[in-house]
This record gives sequence, C-alpha cells and structure tokens, in this order.
Amino acid sequence: MEWLQQHAWETWLGLAMLLGVAELFSLDLILLMLAMGAVVGVLTALIGLPVAVQVLAAVAGSVAMLAVVRPSVVKRLHDGPTLLQGHDKLLGRTAVVVDEITRESGQVRIAGELWTARPYDEDVVIEPGCRVDIFEIRGATVIVHKIPELDF
Repeated sequence: MEWLQQHAWETWLGLAMLLGVAELFSLDLILLMLAMGAVVGVLTALIGLPVAVQVLAAVAGSVAMLAVVRPSVVKRLHDGPTLLQGHDKLLGRTAVVVDEITRESGQVRIAGELWTARPYDEDVVIEPGCRVDIFEIRGATVIVHKIPELDF
C-alpha cells in the first residue's frame, strides 16, 4: 500500500492508458471518459494530495465527463448530413425558363426535366431563357423567382 502512495501518479497514468486501450475495443466512449477521470487522478497525485482526494477527484472527473461531454460527442458522431429526397432536393436550385411563366402557365427545365412553373409574385411575367430560383413546390408545379441579371 505504501508503494501505491509513493507512486500514485504512475498508477493513475497506467490506469488511464489501460482504459484508453480498452476503449479501442468497445468504441462506446464510456471507458474513454473513465480514462479522463484517471487523468484527473494523475494531476491530483502530481500535486501531492492524499489518495482519498485523488480517488474522489477521479470519480468526479469521470462522472462529469460521462454526464457533460459524452452525450454531446455521441450526438455529434451519430448525426450525419440529412439526405434530401424527392422534391425537397429541388428547392433552392436554379432552373431555365422554357415557356413564358405567367399566373396561368409556364414551364422550366430543371436538371433535364420539364416542370410546370408559376411565378412567386403573381403579377410578374418571366420570359423564356431567363434563369430562376425554385422557392417552393406545390404538387407538380414549381414556384419560381427570376434571378436578376447584370447588364454590362
């Protein structure tokens, strides 16, 4: 027991390394958080605090890591990019007007497909050849707005 007190920081460091290696096999981030608690034990042992304080600090560090850090890290690891499917992937894209767009009629070409189109502002008429942004999709009709063009 006296040896552990004299070599406390080495013992904590060995425990931290052992837990870190074990985490490589579990990949659940629990053992990694416990290893971080053992690192807190290393720091308290280097300061020279009693073994009871080292154990309490290591436990407190582990619990804090498990409660605060792990949930956010796990959430970030499990969240990926959202996969847009169907009509949602067309929103925000650019289309070319094929047939004049008015309140009653119009067509645009989006990625090689023809779509019925209506203007976002119902009083606007958009001529063929203009580029438009897709704001909304209602059924099989896209609601578009003309992209302003710079004249040189």
